[in-house]
Order: sequence, then structure tokens, then C-alpha cells
Amino acid sequence: MTQPPKDFAADKEGLHPRNRHRDRYDFPQLIGTSPELGPFVAVNAYGDASIDFANPDAVKALNRALLKHFYGIQNWDIPAGYLAPPIPGRADYVHYLADLLASANEGVAVKGKSIRVLDVGVGANCIYPIVGHREYGWRFVGTDADPVAVRMAKQIVASNSGISGAVDIRLQLSSADIFSGVVKPAEVFDLTMCNPPFHGSAAEAEAGTRRKEQNLGTAKGPKPVPTFGGQSNELWYPGGEATFLWRMAEDSALMRNRCFWFTTLVSKKETLPGLYKSLKKLGATEVRTIGMSQGHKVSRLVAWTFLDEAQQQEWRTKRWTPTGSATAPPAV
Repeated sequence: MTQPPKDFAADKEGLHPRNRHRDRYDFPQLIGTSPELGPFVAVNAYGDASIDFANPDAVKALNRALLKHFYGIQNWDIPAGYLAPPIPGRADYVHYLADLLASANEGVAVKGKSIRVLDVGVGANCIYPIVGHREYGWRFVGTDADPVAVRMAKQIVASNSGISGAVDIRLQLSSADIFSGVVKPAEVFDLTMCNPPFHGSAAEAEAGTRRKEQNLGTAKGPKPVPTFGGQSNELWYPGGEATFLWRMAEDSALMRNRCFWFTTLVSKKETLPGLYKSLKKLGATEVRTIGMSQGHKVSRLVAWTFLDEAQQQEWRTKRWTPTGSATAPPAV
């Protein structure tokens, strides 16, 4: 039995205070909710109950148990080889987005179905819409360029009454576009979110996976297997994270008055200067960088808006107050 990666199971220091997964996994409780997890749980060399995080089936069973126990998701699956993300870290992004909205609303939480969030690269797992809707009642549009991922995400939404009707999954037909082609002409979003592919090629992604296997002591053969799976579009993009986020920044400027906060995770600190430069050139009125950590893993969330103070106030009045409209964007 291998030791679980510190950034996934054993070390949860740094998680958001509202994150349901701050404590160590209660495997007896999770098995009680989802018995299929049982065969994968054993006491490891450190005397702790755990699973083999190098086993994709074990990771998938753990995710099913977590989603069922904490979020009421009864039916969840992903195709073989697709990304089965570490749910605690994914939940953290959602909670920091809730804080971001509140910070622009005099500290008051913004919840409910009038809040619309666009998840770029929703994946077959559909994790962000699940957590975001179950925690805050937000409605989601999830987009992806992979037809298989889109079909699977649609199936997850349709088969779970707790999220059906609150999540719309759409296929992005152009790999060169981020928002264009999937956002309808009059659509308005309070937030966008994205966990972009950060490798620049398949070879780079494979090398990264091999380094991670060596660090964890989980290498089992000449060809590395991503710990949590992942298809090419989930792991790499031509030009890497920097190019993807440059395209996102450019595309966001085309709908500058139809979204309050554009956001993305940024894995590499080297990506930040170029992103900041692009956003300044495009006329972003405010850019924020929020540090995120889970044990020894450090990431950051970058958020930007093109709305000035008057437009932000109008947005709050129209969309975030009980009598406000859920569709009207601020005046240009």
C-alpha cells in the first residue's frame, strides 16, 4: 500500500475554513454511505486507513463516496482514463469564489439561483457545478471541447435530481476559443472559473507525471499513469498554461460588460507576469490574486473585472438584491 499523496489525503492544512473536507477522511463513515469503497481501504505502512491513490478504481470509488456523502450525488461516473480530481482542492476553489463575490457585496454572501457561473473545461467529472450548486445554490454553464466529456457530464446532471435543471453542459467546437462560441449573445455571468491545462505538450505532461510518480514512490512501469487520470485536453494545451490564459484574457475582453468576475487557477507562478500584462493592456479595472494551499501544494486564483465602480454598483443592485433582475447587465 502506498502512502497517499500529501496534497490529497493526509495533509489538509490550508484548506478554506468552509471546506467540508478539512478533516481526515472518515473511511468507516464513507463506506457506510458507499459500500463499494470498502474493498479499496486498508491500513497502510503508517498505521492509517487509506486507499492506494495510484489505483484509478480506488480514486473513483473514493470520489463517488465523497460526492454521495457530502453533496447528495447518487449517480456519478467517468470514463476510463478521464480526470478523477481531488475533491477537497476543487471545493476550495468554489469557496474562494464565494468569498470573492461577498467581497464585492460589502461582505454579504451571494447565494441562490440568480447567480450564474461559467465553468470552462467542466470535464467528464462535473465537479465544480456539483459543489457550487449544492453549497451555494448557484446555476452553472459548463463547457468542454471533448464530446465524450460533455456527454458524460450531461449524464451526471440528468441522473441526479439535486443538480438537474441547475447545470447546462455545452460543447465548445473551437479549440482556439474560450468563451466565444459557447456563450450566447445576451448571456450574463456573475463568475467564470477554469482549471486550465498547464502542460505545453503530451511529452511534457508525461514527464510531469513521471516526476510525480517518483516523488510518491508509485511508479509501476516504463510509462507513467496520471494519478487521477486525464485526457490530453485536460492535461496539456499547445503553448501551455500561459498561452491558454492569454487566449482567455483576450476572449474575456469581448464580453467585458457581461461578467462581473473572470477567474482562473494558475499553477505556475511564471505565468503570472504575462497574464497581468495582458489584463492591463486589455483594460481590466481590477485584478486580484488569491493564494491557495493544500499541505505542500501551492496554487493561486487570479480574478479580474472590466467593470468600473459605477457599473459594479449597478450590477449588485440589479442582480444581487432580492428585487434585482437576474438577467440585466450593467450599462456600457
